[in-house]
Amino acid sequence: MRTKVSAILVAAFAITVAVISCDSKKENNATAQTISNDSLIKRGSYLVNAMGCDDCHSPKKMGAHGPEVIPETRFGGYPSGRPLAPIDTNVLKNGWAMLGPDLTNAVGPWGVSFAANISSDETGIGTWSEKQFFTAIREGKYKGLDGSRGLLPPMPWFMYRNLNDTDLRSIFAFLKSTQPVKNIVPAPKQLADL
Repeated sequence: MRTKVSAILVAAFAITVAVISCDSKKENNATAQTISNDSLIKRGSYLVNAMGCDDCHSPKKMGAHGPEVIPETRFGGYPSGRPLAPIDTNVLKNGWAMLGPDLTNAVGPWGVSFAANISSDETGIGTWSEKQFFTAIREGKYKGLDGSRGLLPPMPWFMYRNLNDTDLRSIFAFLKSTQPVKNIVPAPKQLADL
């Protein structure tokens, strides 16, 4: 009789543990799905800084320790009013690529590319939907639009495409919270046009 009672008690305990475990998983998933916007922005800020988005998307000036981001144009991309510096296309014939002085433009076999405005302004990503942002990063599509041209080097979208949804959502939330920078970045140029 004792063996039967012990078996029933062990089975009841196991069922109780299983039920409690299932309920706590549901709570954890619900918590993960309701991350506050402030938490997303904080996480996005961390990711944007760790991934070096300022390196290409923010105009810089020379400071005491090298190039420094100009705060009022942070994430504004290549400045539209800036003339393109002269390019020695002979260097490109040997397979080299070059970056502009503040890293907001690049020249290579693809031609000249200009870092996009990713600030919250309407000339940046201010009017983008989350879906467009996901498409731009995951599929390398210009402005995240179906049928648009691909993103050009040196944008490493193919390195970022495996970020999980929460990380992409966090980056998007952070960028949408930044100071808007009104700047329409020039269109890319073909090598033949240089």
